[in-house]
Amino acid sequence: MHAFLAVCEEAARAGGEVLQHWRGRFAVRSKAPADLVTEADFQSQRRIREIVLKAFPDHDFLGEEADGIPTETAKYRWIVDPLDGTTNYVHGLPHYSVSIGLMQDDEPIVGVVFDPAKDECFAAAKGFGATLNGESIRASQVVGLEEALVVTGFAPGVTGDSEEAAMFLHMLGHCQAIRRLGSSALNLAYVACGRLDAYWGTTVKSWDVAAGILLVREAGGVVSDIDGTPFKLEFPRTVASATPQIHQQVLSVLQRATRM
Repeated sequence: MHAFLAVCEEAARAGGEVLQHWRGRFAVRSKAPADLVTEADFQSQRRIREIVLKAFPDHDFLGEEADGIPTETAKYRWIVDPLDGTTNYVHGLPHYSVSIGLMQDDEPIVGVVFDPAKDECFAAAKGFGATLNGESIRASQVVGLEEALVVTGFAPGVTGDSEEAAMFLHMLGHCQAIRRLGSSALNLAYVACGRLDAYWGTTVKSWDVAAGILLVREAGGVVSDIDGTPFKLEFPRTVASATPQIHQQVLSVLQRATRM
């Protein structure tokens, strides 16, 4: 397990170095309307892939930027977002990350979220807890939603009459405050270290959350699907909370919003 984690951290930091190198000197492309991608995404993923597959050539590698074809036989699969928070990155807002998760039989066993702008490396291995730059971290102990700082994110092109907007508006009246920071991976890392108390996202992809969900769990938090069923990486409608009490309250508010 420690060998996996060491390679994961090395790869995440290397990907982050690439992002810092390319800051302000990239060409912006578009994957879809309002969905930006830069050369930095591709170069970061290429570097991460080199490190991971050099260490573990028989593992699967699945990256956001269309890199890797899953096989039927591989026991381990690396799931990578080389730049989570591309819009922030493009605009010079220093809040973005590299996210790398290692799955064993579809269960996360290692996860790293690296914030190169702040040099913060959040890491977790199943059964070994979670750390920030090598120091143990724990989720907050907040139990009342009215005291909770909650975070969410929207997909590009979300509209005012969408389910996402309804959830956001309904949550406003129940928690202390809501933030929308632009990086799902960092949202989860911040829940894990106690900076935030709960997160939800209905349109995230597996590479956005593969590392972060393990961070939250290993820091003592709770993760589930938005309907309260066990979290499924292939359909990651994610709710992650610092405590079981907060988790149930967040689920209740979000589920009521979808019925209104």
